[in-house]
Amino acid sequence: MPNTRTEPVSYQLALQQLTDSALPTGAFAHSLGFETYIDRGMVHNEGTFGTWLTAFIGQQLTYSDALAIRLMYEGHGLEELDGLMTAQLLPRQLREASIKMGTRLLEIGGEVFPSAELEQYRQLVGTGRAAGHQPLAFAVVARSLGVPLPEALTAYLFAAVTSLTQNAVRAIPLGQNAGQRVLRQASDDVAAAVEHVRGLTLDDFGAVSPGLEISQMRHERQRARMFMS
Repeated sequence: MPNTRTEPVSYQLALQQLTDSALPTGAFAHSLGFETYIDRGMVHNEGTFGTWLTAFIGQQLTYSDALAIRLMYEGHGLEELDGLMTAQLLPRQLREASIKMGTRLLEIGGEVFPSAELEQYRQLVGTGRAAGHQPLAFAVVARSLGVPLPEALTAYLFAAVTSLTQNAVRAIPLGQNAGQRVLRQASDDVAAAVEHVRGLTLDDFGAVSPGLEISQMRHERQRARMFMS
């Protein structure tokens, strides 16, 4: 039987499982746009990738994923937030990546961490009333496990950063030690993002740099690529 207790030790262990890089959501197949910068020669080493990652955390992860998680925790409707996620993810590949990883997370969560709230979201997706985006799927599971919002945000953002850095280690390529240095630097950006998102409102949702979105759109027509997005 799945362990659905919500005592502190239980949710901490569950949170580690949810954010483990081995969780089979397909994150290893997505660069979320940095491969376009590699192709154009703008990301080519530890420093340039770190600069891109800082921008990505401070913009897309903050104003899209992190804000969606916070709003969901605060009681905003899943169907509404899911629709907003779909509308503001303008690059097609990024939108599809969020849905692919989200629906996979909903499937895994349904088997490992079942809850009434998670089943509600799965039904919305199953009936076509929602797409099933990754940050919302994570938020539903985390809240049902009793994970406090600050911990959920920090864990989600750092898991995304870890996945992207692992992919950069392969794609640029970076050395393993360089990847760890990038992660240490990025931890400060994650902490800043968690603090910053506290002051955002629904009107801020999707406020992302056009340059970042354009690069993500260009990836679709890139001549050669390793990643799906």
